[in-house]
Amino acid sequence: MSGLIGKKIGMTSIFDENGKNIPCTVIEAGPCIVTQVRTEEVDGYEAVQLGFDDATEKSATKADLGHAKKAGTSVKRKVVEFKGFDEEYKLGDAITVDHFAEGEFVDISGTSKGKGFQGVVKRHGFGGVGQATHGQHNRLRAPGSIGAASYPARVFKGMKMAGRMGGDKVKVQNLRVLKVVSEKNLLVVKGCVPGHKNAYVIIRK
Repeated sequence: MSGLIGKKIGMTSIFDENGKNIPCTVIEAGPCIVTQVRTEEVDGYEAVQLGFDDATEKSATKADLGHAKKAGTSVKRKVVEFKGFDEEYKLGDAITVDHFAEGEFVDISGTSKGKGFQGVVKRHGFGGVGQATHGQHNRLRAPGSIGAASYPARVFKGMKMAGRMGGDKVKVQNLRVLKVVSEKNLLVVKGCVPGHKNAYVIIRK
């Protein structure tokens, strides 16, 4: 699947031709620079490695500097490999947001917002113990019984309990491209995508 690396700018809404208000996400997609071309003969598979968002040389390793120098570009903060490009690219080529067209569907993956340590009501949608009845005093959001007794005398693996929430890799599929703003490298897609503002996302089609 070919695609681009992008940065989530934020959410807004636009009106369609029927006057319906559509929630959408604005993504800064590209321009991405080809930093390496994988070939069947050398690497055993074919892919194109893209870099996005310039990094400072001070924060880069010598390996990163040498890798970028070979492609004739600056060091990039985010580097991802893509397979399935129809066109053939060489080192240093730039791929812009024009790779996408209005009306087509894309899959977007990223890292969801980290929520920290959360209880079962927020993390798993539990209703709480007994709601506000049966003499509950201050345990309305407690998980309640977890099912263990003298048999099986243990807690089953995978039991839904409190714990760290968010920070997972998430992919949202079949988001429609509403607008492509070439002069500002912006992509507007219907719906929401994972991650906080300015988080990197991978857009594939």
